[in-house]
Amino acid sequence: MYDFTIIGAGIVGSLIARELSKYDLKVCVLEKENDVANVQTRANSAIVHSGHDPKHGTLKARLSVEGNKLYEDLEKELHISLLRTGAFVCAKDKDEVNDMKKLYENALLNQVKDMEFLSIEEARVLEPNLNPSIKKVLSLPTTKVCFPWEVAFFALENAIKNGVELHRNALVTEITHTNHMFTIKTKDNQTYQTKHVINAAGVYTDEIATLINPNIPYQIKPRKGEYYVLDKSVKGYMEHVIYPMPSKKGKGVLITPQVHGNILLGPTSEWVSDKDDISTSLKGLHYIKEHIKDMAINVPYHLIIRQFAGVRSTSTYEDFYIQEDDAVKGFYHVAGVDSPGITAAPAIAKYLVDEVIKLSLPVKHTFNPILQKKIVYKDLSKQEKDELHQDKPLYGRIICKCEDITEQEIIDAIHGPLGSDTIKGVKKRARAGSGLCQGGYCESLVLRIIARETHKPLHEVNYDQKETQILDKESKVGS
Repeated sequence: MYDFTIIGAGIVGSLIARELSKYDLKVCVLEKENDVANVQTRANSAIVHSGHDPKHGTLKARLSVEGNKLYEDLEKELHISLLRTGAFVCAKDKDEVNDMKKLYENALLNQVKDMEFLSIEEARVLEPNLNPSIKKVLSLPTTKVCFPWEVAFFALENAIKNGVELHRNALVTEITHTNHMFTIKTKDNQTYQTKHVINAAGVYTDEIATLINPNIPYQIKPRKGEYYVLDKSVKGYMEHVIYPMPSKKGKGVLITPQVHGNILLGPTSEWVSDKDDISTSLKGLHYIKEHIKDMAINVPYHLIIRQFAGVRSTSTYEDFYIQEDDAVKGFYHVAGVDSPGITAAPAIAKYLVDEVIKLSLPVKHTFNPILQKKIVYKDLSKQEKDELHQDKPLYGRIICKCEDITEQEIIDAIHGPLGSDTIKGVKKRARAGSGLCQGGYCESLVLRIIARETHKPLHEVNYDQKETQILDKESKVGS
């Protein structure tokens, strides 16, 4: 029997798993997808916000400011990528200038540090492509950008090394509670018995919760956001995260530099009825262009390499709902984690374990918070590369020419502690296929490497989920 079972392996579930792995407990994570970080964590702005926007006194406000600080620890312990951009909030007229003063006061109450107002002239010294018609700028220097997939992967890898189990393709279909024990059944006919359940299922938290209690105080109302991705050659166009003034729709359409040099434009904000709706639309993409022009000039739309959309788990509770269930003791809700969920994720994990569950065990002596730093070939010196080639010659064979990803890095992604045998899984871990050609050159090579390393026929390699093979059958078989 497990002590804790976590449902959902997005960034929040993964960091909760790592937090629990500090203690002498038997913990497992159930993920309905074929991979970790495949839903909300996969598609968002990647911003570690300063905490300026959430209403003072809410959990969102407290945990976003605390989470922002905790990313510094994650960088040291897990070697995550962190881009210290700072951010500019832009007011475009007199009314927004007045609202910006209220935003500043709210941020002060939230204990956001080092803010200052700038004139547009002062801001354009740092960001020449800001629209000169902007009336005032609020600078938020503690804003950062992370790589959310990587945070989830590294946190869960560290948790696995400290004893946590992960079960993929484990869609929860039934939960019962008898004699202080939960029995969880999954679609793949597996049964898990556990003393406690942590529901971190993102957009599906309400559906999971009602399996055990039909009277929960929240409902998830999915909200879709669409984005443009600009090629990494755009690096330098904007160095800061650029926000408009927030509105009822959220933080608005942003300009966000990414850790690998790309820039994101977006998101839109649209209520949808389908939690799996990640379609993009001409209307949505026009909406982004229409709003970006209020903040920036010379936008390099010719460098767009793709579009994507993600669905956020906005809840009717209007704050994070992180509590033990009122009726079913031992069942914990981690619900309504929309923006600033990526920012707050490390603090959510600590808050749940320390203040909601109130775990009072000693940290086990075998717990190791440090994850060995991954080799990123393109970041090495010539001497370091030459030394690597001596030991592992496949570091010398570039597979993804857009991102300079080597064959050995792809092999490492396949066989790592949280390895993957899919095209998309390798892309998420090693970035092969993430560049200008979006896999047009390297995808067939990656497919062959996966087939070779996993001893599968080429036509059995999946793109992402189960039964998503790229090839139907071999059409030219040698005699």
